[in-house]
Amino acid sequence: MSIYTKLNELQITLPPVAAPAAAYVPFVQSGNLVFLSGHIAKKDGKPWVGQLGKNMGTVEGQAAARAIAIDLMGTLHAAVGDLNRVRRIVKLMSLVNSTADFTEQHLVTNGASELLGEVFGAAGAHARSAFGVAQIPLGACVEIELIAELNS
Repeated sequence: MSIYTKLNELQITLPPVAAPAAAYVPFVQSGNLVFLSGHIAKKDGKPWVGQLGKNMGTVEGQAAARAIAIDLMGTLHAAVGDLNRVRRIVKLMSLVNSTADFTEQHLVTNGASELLGEVFGAAGAHARSAFGVAQIPLGACVEIELIAELNS
């Protein structure tokens, strides 16, 4: 099944690549690997601001991570031209803006991981790190970066 057919079934429209907010590029390709810069959670086109364990819960954090996965796929599409060229999602790194006693960063990040698995199937299974951090740019609740491998 085409990745785009699956996205259509899930009623997901890929967004265009967002302009970088600082001195970096949205993606870099090296050989068959594509490295996507960190994407912050957005809601209604603006940073999704909040801190897990203070004014956000795990379920809302998962929704934010899922929204980031959609943005990441939009950037990946722009980087490679066709998501069907993706051989595997290799790794995610997730930063969760959270209080010192919040310990469900891994569950928040599942919002992105589960969607990538649903869209890419077995090729969406990836290695992952999830960290709790004191702050993320613009006060966003979650930031995620992605590495993908392309078919030769």
